[in-house]
Amino acid sequence: MSSLTTLARPYAKAAFELAMSDGNLASWDEMLSAVAGITADERMANWLQSPHSTASKAVEIIVEALGGEVDARFQGYLGVLADNDRLALCTESSRLFQQLRQHAEKRLEVRVVSATPLQGSETERMQAALAKRFDCEISLNNDVDPGVLGGAIIYAGDQVIDGSITGRLKRLENSLS
Repeated sequence: MSSLTTLARPYAKAAFELAMSDGNLASWDEMLSAVAGITADERMANWLQSPHSTASKAVEIIVEALGGEVDARFQGYLGVLADNDRLALCTESSRLFQQLRQHAEKRLEVRVVSATPLQGSETERMQAALAKRFDCEISLNNDVDPGVLGGAIIYAGDQVIDGSITGRLKRLENSLS
């Protein structure tokens, strides 16, 4: 997975810079997500690997699948990916682009795993505390996992904050070893 990320990162950054210069982050995000879906399709992925595929034909098929109305700069971006045989990286490039966009727009998607569903006031307090800590707008998603026992595990970007009882017990066990 990390090698895919390493390969996809420069393409995601290039897409982000192009989208920023156009002032079109949302549009590029949508197009990249759509292309990720197209290239992840098993038939398309197999065709891209076949000796019958060409870079220009791949771009033509993708543009057609997007409805034919594709920005010239985005089509050029697809051409670079196709010429470098990197269309298979579209899913990872799209994910990285979304992270760059969220950072630029000062937004962060946070996943909170707790033993029971968070109540309205708990969600609001947690969002406010996380917004203050990360200095951005927080979009909070709550997953329930009875194995957490109590407390919560927070996944915010590349950070994990383990405030669960299970996590505390593991840290105590490690400190006693």
